[in-house]
This record gives sequence, structure tokens and C-alpha cells, in this order.
Amino acid sequence: MFKNYFTIAYRNLTRNKAFTYINITGLAVGLATCLLIMLYIFDENSYDKHHKDGDRIYRIASATGAEKRNTWAAAPGPVAWAMKNDLPEVEQVTRLLTFSDIEKMELSYTNNSVNKQFIESNGYYVDSTFFQLVTYDFVYGNPLIALNNPNTIVISENISNKFFGNDNPLGKSIKVNTPLGKFDYTVQGVFNNKKNKSHIPSNFFLSMRNQDMGLWAEKQTRWSTNNIFFTYTKLKPGISAAIFEPKLKLFFQRRAGDEIKAAGFQKTLFLQPLRDIYLHSSIGNEIAANGNITYLYILGSIGAFILLIACINFMNLSTARSEKRAKEVGVRKVMGAARSSLILQLLGESLIMCCIALAVSLVLAWTLLPVFNMLTQKDLHPMDHPGLIVSTILVALLTGFLSGIYPAFYLSAFKPVSTMKGKITNSFSATAIRKGLVIFQFTISICLVLATIVIWKQLDFLKNSNLGFDKTQRVILPLQLGYKNSQNDYTVLRNELLKIPQIKMVSSGSTYPGIPNINDLLFFAEGKNTSDVVDVQLASIENDYLETLGMKLVTGRTFSKEFKGDSSGIILNEAAIQQLGYQLENAVGKKIYFDLGQFKGSLNIVGVVKDFNFESLHNTIRPLGFTSAAFANKYCYTIASLTTSNYAGALTGMEKVWKKIYPNSPFVYSFLDQDFQRNYEKDRLTSQIIICFTIIAILIACLGLLGLAAFSAEQRTKEIGIRKVLGASVTSVTALLSKDFLKLVIIAIVIASPLAWTVMNKWLENFAYRIDISWWMFAAAGVVAIFIALITVSFQSIKAALSNPIKCLRTE
Repeated sequence: MFKNYFTIAYRNLTRNKAFTYINITGLAVGLATCLLIMLYIFDENSYDKHHKDGDRIYRIASATGAEKRNTWAAAPGPVAWAMKNDLPEVEQVTRLLTFSDIEKMELSYTNNSVNKQFIESNGYYVDSTFFQLVTYDFVYGNPLIALNNPNTIVISENISNKFFGNDNPLGKSIKVNTPLGKFDYTVQGVFNNKKNKSHIPSNFFLSMRNQDMGLWAEKQTRWSTNNIFFTYTKLKPGISAAIFEPKLKLFFQRRAGDEIKAAGFQKTLFLQPLRDIYLHSSIGNEIAANGNITYLYILGSIGAFILLIACINFMNLSTARSEKRAKEVGVRKVMGAARSSLILQLLGESLIMCCIALAVSLVLAWTLLPVFNMLTQKDLHPMDHPGLIVSTILVALLTGFLSGIYPAFYLSAFKPVSTMKGKITNSFSATAIRKGLVIFQFTISICLVLATIVIWKQLDFLKNSNLGFDKTQRVILPLQLGYKNSQNDYTVLRNELLKIPQIKMVSSGSTYPGIPNINDLLFFAEGKNTSDVVDVQLASIENDYLETLGMKLVTGRTFSKEFKGDSSGIILNEAAIQQLGYQLENAVGKKIYFDLGQFKGSLNIVGVVKDFNFESLHNTIRPLGFTSAAFANKYCYTIASLTTSNYAGALTGMEKVWKKIYPNSPFVYSFLDQDFQRNYEKDRLTSQIIICFTIIAILIACLGLLGLAAFSAEQRTKEIGIRKVLGASVTSVTALLSKDFLKLVIIAIVIASPLAWTVMNKWLENFAYRIDISWWMFAAAGVVAIFIALITVSFQSIKAALSNPIKCLRTE
């Protein structure tokens, strides 16, 4: 029986080659797309899933303000060990420390005459208990004791290969250039940083018990300030977050309540499950850019819709071909075939076609994987996710079942008497369903087109918006490595750089626009107290910083060596002036105060700078102050303003100056505009993926439309012949065959417009500064859909209109 079913299925597929090619192509492209999207989703969902007892590990985050809206991914230094001592539910704690001064470090290794040095990023100071909580795949060393001794380092396999090749590096010494100088660290572990993925993109870990940063960390005993310690806790078995979190808040209130109250603000702690951080956390001061669960929902929906469009093509073409198989069904029913056997055969044909499409899709996906990896900037491998293969097979079988279920029930319901008499025509219900499915296909496609237009315009807006400073032709030189961050070093470097003809201005600061800034302080205005504090971000800067970045003063002046009292001065932005309660007209000369117990004082407002976007346009402009005082190291970054867009000559000159002053240090630089654009990297990558998959969705929808147009023309062969004999032109015949499909597309435009507007308006809410969705975007999406449909349908319509009417009528 099954052999007979297979034979009939094979004959039907080979007899109708156009139908077979269209369906297999559509299903194969849909399955390949779905496979790639699933691979991406599997990879994004794999972050932090490998940690042993990961369901008991949480990050302690902070929330400030009366309504706890300002959230922060780190906590004060003393929180971790006080939790361990006070709360019996805590099994273990650990801390991780990173900030802009140690964003990059110089690591060097000397062995006899061999000297190797590299600038490495993603290095962190951690407590000795770090690997007792988080799981890393160690190649060398014991993770449980790797950081027990002072001045020890655990490095990635990549760094190990750079310095030591294939040798075991345990016990060897690496010199680390920190903001406090160069220090020797002993390698006590090597981990594979490619095997397991985490929200901590690590290259190396330094023991916090050391003679440099550790001494500073030990002094951070205040509960109201220095919220820069990423704190993790592992709860004892059986302790849930719902039970522990209220106790955590009471603990913090007991320990820190008086100090925080005296500082004039409100603060509490809350838990973040370790396994949820990467996809579900987007609070302030994240360790690195996280993923976004919303984007995964969007991509997953696109993959499902693309597959659904391919299924709809199959159903539409199968029901459209019903007349051709009506007699077959009638004969089989007369011969005694049960409806169930017909359904089984027709579903079998669908599954066979889907299995062929699955084989083609696997080849297609494997071929396109390098392009997809380049598009997503990932290194995805299907074998890394065993569940993906099973999921793909299940999706393929489900696709075959969904594709064939309606045609099977529809065709098997034909009455044998009517079919043998040749009286079967497409019923109203079948025609209506086909039209409805075409509308559904193009509704999805138009939604995707409109989403693509909105995303493109928003990203273009982000790229070209006036940020309030000049980000072009600015080169950044990181100077936060120990021996290069003093005033003398900076002065020498600045003077030499200004001798280069292409360089107009040079300055330096503790930070610059587009990168995280963790320095802030609570200020209150004259006549107010600590109950009226405003959180102001701080940037310590050298003279000419504002001029170098092209920022505009509203009133007052910038810092200058001619004013000796500038060490107690501050330049505020308009947002800070407004929140402090001052007026722009008389703010200059006023004082602002800070009072954190023993740490108190005042600063004089010497100028007000026009509001600008120091952070990405995802965020609103927050209060910001520039100071020349030592609130932070103002020699972290040197900024050079160029007079030319031809960077080759300027960079060559800058590298020569660098090598002259720092012959043993690599020359590292970046461009300000590129650094700022990295804030939108996730948005850009997602938009590229959506654009590509939108094109695929439209192509698959067009394949189905092409097939339906071909069958429509075939069914109306006699009508076309008669019309041509009576004098109908090619244009009129083409219009006749095209208008029915264009009506469906227009209906799809009407349905898709409000749906797309709702979804994209929700997406735009992620940006503090965003475009408005204009009428022309809907018009453009509609025109694109109509044009594509017209081109697709007209191909078959013109072909039918050009046919010889005598042959058409003779055939009938």
C-alpha cells in the first residue's frame, strides 16, 4: 500500500514540475531561513546556562529614587561580605570590578631575549571566590583555588597562545600595566572562553588581592557611594529569590539606612537571576552590551511567518489544482477507497515534498552559514546545539503536516459522481480561503517592509543626528595605562601632537561621549540641603576639552590656565542647571554643594554648556558636570581634533610621536564617531537581519503568487482565446488577469498598516530620541508591495495574453 502511495506521489510530483519546483523552492528557503534563525536564537539563549547551580546564583543590583526607577547593575563594595556574615541564606558571594580606567590593560611577558606585549580588553578584578560561583572550562589549573593567592591571574586560552604558544603557562609571570603602575601577576589558570558564553565577555581575571587596585578596593567601605562592584551571591539549596529578596532589603536598610538618609536619597537592592541577565537586563552600568529578548521574539516571529508563507503557497497551489486531481479522486472512491486512505496519501505527498525541501534546506543553510555569521557577527555552529537538529526535523514534519492538511481534507471530500461527470469547480469556500491566505501572506510581507523602512529611518536618524558636539574627525588615544596617565606625560604628548599639520586641537579627559561613565556625585543648590540632591555625572577634563569636541557654551566660560581657581570650578549642562533649580541667566557664579559625611564641599559654577548627548540616543540627556578637579583621572583619554578627513597622514604622524614617547607600548587609537555608533550595534545588526529576512519573505510570497497566476491563466485559457479573437489587446487581457490579485494586495495594505504602526511604535519607545512614523512610510510600503505583486502577476498575465488564440481554443 505504501509503495503504491509513494509511486502515485512520485508521478504527481514529476508530472507537475512547475508546481513541484515552486513548492520545494519555497519550502526549502523557508526551512533554511527558519534553521538559521533558530540557530541564532539557540545561541542567544545559551548565555550563562552552563553554570553549575546557576539557578541559585543572582546578581545584586541597586535601585535609587523614590520610585526606584533608576537602576544600576552594581552595588557598594561592602555589600558582598556583609551579606555573607549577616544572612544565613547565603552560601557564597563574590565581586567583580571594572571601569573605564581599566577598560584596556597592557600585558607583557619577558623570557630571556623574548619580549611580548599586547593591549587586552575585557579584563576584570575579581574576588578569590569568583570561580566558586561561576563555571568556566579550565584548560590548566584548578578554578576553585586559582585566585587564592595575591597577585594571581587567570587568562583565556587565546591570551595563553599569544604569550606561551602551546606550553603550560602555570606559574609563569605576566606583567600587568595598571593605573597604579606595573605589577607582576602569576598565571594560575587558563580557561576556554569560546566554549561557554556569558554576559561577562572575559579575556582575563586578576585577583582583587593585590598591591595595586586591591588596596584601593579595601578602602571602599561606604554604603552610599562607589556603586561599582558587580556583586554575585549563591543561595543555599531550597532558598528562593522570593524568600530572600525581602530579607536582602531589610539587611541593606539596617546596614546602610542611616548613611543613605544623611546623604539625602533613597536606595535599595534587588536580585537578578544569573541566567536571565544577558537577555532580560538592560539597566545602567552593564558589564557589556547584553542581548535583547524582544529582538529574539521578533526574529522568531519572522522565521515562523516565513515558514507559514511557504505553507500557504503549498495549500493555495494544491487547492488551485483541485480540478486536475478531481477525476483521480473520483476513480479511487468508485474503486472503494476510503476517505481516510485518500487523506493519508495526500498528506504523504506533502511530507515527501517537505522531506525533499528539508534536504535542500540543509544544504542551503550550510552554504549560507558563513554569510549569516558575518551578518550577525557571531561564530555559529549547528553542532554546538544538539537540540537544533531535533527541532529542525520536528519543524519540517510539522510544516509538511500543516502544508498538506487542508488540501488533503479538501480534495478527499469530492463526491465521485460529480468528479466523474467533470462538474467539479472551485467552491466559493475554497476560493475565499485562497484569497484570504494570499491577503495574509502579503499582510505579513507589508508589515515587514514597513518595519524595515522605520528601522532604516531610525538608525539613519541616530547616525546623522546633531548630538550637540562634533564627533567627526576626532581621534581617541587611550592613556589609562599606568605610566602614561600623569600630567607630565600628557603635556609632552600634547605638545608633540600639535606639531602635526593635520591636528588642530588636543585635550584629554576621564571619559568622552559614547562610552560608559561611572563617575557621579549628589549635589544640591544654594539654599537647599541633602534632601534636594541631584545626581550629576562628572567628567574630569583638561583645558580645551569642550573646544576640541566642538561643544557650545550657553553662558560663562570654559577652563583656562589663566584662572588658578578652576580646580574648584565646574561647568554644568542645561539639564543640571534646570534640575538644581537655577536659571540660565544667573547660574554662573553660583555654588553647588555635596555632603557625604566626611566627604563634603562646594564647587563654583563657571559656565553652562548647551545640552548634548553624552550617551546614546536610547537615553535622555542627564545632568552632567565638567570639572578640572581630581574627581577622576583626567588623563585617561587624549582627544585630537583633525583638520582633514584623510586620516592616513595624520595617523602616521601620531604613531611616530607615540613610538617616540612610548617606544615599548603599542599604538592604539579609535575614532569618536565609530565609538559612538557602537551604542547602536545591536540595533544595526538586528535591522540587517530583518531586512534580509523581509526580502526572503517577499520572494516566497511572490513564488506563491506566481504559481497562482499561472494556474489562473491556465483555467481561463478559453476565455482569453475568445477575448483575443474578439479584438482584446494584450494590455486589456493583462489587466484583466492582474486586477484580482492587486485587489488582494490592496486589502493586505489596509490590514497591515495599523498592525505595523502599533508594533513599530512600540519598538521606537526604546529610544529617548526617535522619528515619527509618517504617512509616506505606509505609502512607500504599499507601493513596494503593489509593484512586486504587479511584476510577479504580470509575468504570467503577459505570457497568457501573448499566446495564440487559435491554439487556446483548439486545446479547449
